[in-house]
Amino acid sequence: MFAALTACSSGSSPAPAAPIGGQAAGGSGSAASPPTDTAASTDTAASTDTAAPAPSLTGPCADGTCEIKVTAGDAVVVPERYGLGPIEVKAIRRDSVEMVAPVTGMGFSISNCDGGGTVVSGGGGGVRMDCAKGITATINDAMSLQVLRITGDTAIIRIEPTGDAKSG
Repeated sequence: MFAALTACSSGSSPAPAAPIGGQAAGGSGSAASPPTDTAASTDTAASTDTAAPAPSLTGPCADGTCEIKVTAGDAVVVPERYGLGPIEVKAIRRDSVEMVAPVTGMGFSISNCDGGGTVVSGGGGGVRMDCAKGITATINDAMSLQVLRITGDTAIIRIEPTGDAKSG
């Protein structure tokens, strides 16, 4: 039940992370930049594609459950119900992974992982999380995040729903 990760970030385009099994994200394109065929004809049917559709939630964590290999600069898309935008990996240390994410819900809570940041009452703001290897963090009482393994500049993390979120 693993798929290739589509990395998303607001700045540069980091190399996409590879899911467990070592296969990097393939040529399926991403929601932000669909693949194009340079040899496509330029008839009027092609010109009707002027309004880009809203980006869809893609990547191995889009359904809320994944185990994925990440490096600094990768971003992991999680469902909106978790209350976070894409989780960007900022640094991988010997015993922990530092991540940042925009807050999309009305608040933010975290347990078993160092975290902090600012949240405004109507949602928005951002958070920083520094999660130690082997400890399972609970975020917004909806998401479980665990750093399973750290090897050099890569880490394997597991994301899944927690508590009541598993049934919803």
